[in-house]
Amino acid sequence: MNELLNPKGFRFELSHGVATLTLDRPTRLNSLTFEIYQELAAFFDVLSSYEPARVVLITGAGRGFCSGGDVQDIISELFARDTKGLLAFTRCTGALIASVRRCRKPVIAAVNGVAVGAGAVLAAACDIRYFAQSARIGFIFPKVGLSGADMGAIYLLPRIVGHGHASELLFTGEIIDANEAARIGLANRVFANDALMGASSKLAMTLAEGPAFAHAMTKQMLETESQMSLHDAIEAEAQAQTLCMLHPDFRAAYDANVSKKTALFEGSPLLAPSEDSQ
Repeated sequence: MNELLNPKGFRFELSHGVATLTLDRPTRLNSLTFEIYQELAAFFDVLSSYEPARVVLITGAGRGFCSGGDVQDIISELFARDTKGLLAFTRCTGALIASVRRCRKPVIAAVNGVAVGAGAVLAAACDIRYFAQSARIGFIFPKVGLSGADMGAIYLLPRIVGHGHASELLFTGEIIDANEAARIGLANRVFANDALMGASSKLAMTLAEGPAFAHAMTKQMLETESQMSLHDAIEAEAQAQTLCMLHPDFRAAYDANVSKKTALFEGSPLLAPSEDSQ
């Protein structure tokens, strides 16, 4: 992790188990460059097994969440690439989304402003999306002559908002406001602009203080069960829950309930390191 603690394209802060990533190109509405795509993908892969981080919170600096690929640094350069070069780029952008979904920590998007193109797909890849009242989101690929099939958008969006809403957004490239995003289920909640980060951080802290092993299992099963039959899903959940029952957190929760105390789950930032871990 040490080699990634000083990223160039975004800020990283770890506090009380919450890893906050802030896209930090506010004058460019936090647009993504080739380097930032790769750096973010590598960072999420590292965070997945980085025990001090129990939850990931991603947001943008300034008035934008992420305006997608940088027009000057990426889009104009793509016209000079051949088929092989273009495929390398599209695979690179998709690798970021794959790394977010692979991350075994809950990932929260605090969508503080415009989220379009790759920024919209990045938000969709997160597990939970909180929107500021002024936020807007759009999968604008058809507006630039491209299909809505980009970075996994056609996999992710119907699973969030249903086939009909996803089709409308992906065919039209329409940019919708926070209230409409909430109406169709793309935004979990909408907050006043100045309340977004407080609400997002509160949720992140709540999850960080919870059972990290069980949260990782929940995320894994949400990902894999979408491809299973009901019969197979029930069996997979039986096995998953058995593993959770064997984990020390299950006993910790029971003992805390009996003693009327707050459960301190293994690895919780509320716990001092044990002698064995020092």
